[in-house]
Amino acid sequence: MDEKEKLRILLGHWMEHNHEHCEEFRQWAEKAKAFGEHSVSDNILGAVAKLEEANGFLKKALQKSG
Repeated sequence: MDEKEKLRILLGHWMEHNHEHCEEFRQWAEKAKAFGEHSVSDNILGAVAKLEEANGFLKKALQKSG
């Protein structure tokens, strides 16, 4: 496998890994909200939004690496 193919594989892996983190973060945001920690929940959801934004950039990189 050459470096370019490795990069394509890594980009996909990173996007999936971020997606998994987003799901876990959402669960904990809901738990924090249930504890009455609304600002904590909001901040966790803010992190989710940033990871989703990062995935958008990674997706564009993957598309351009073709």
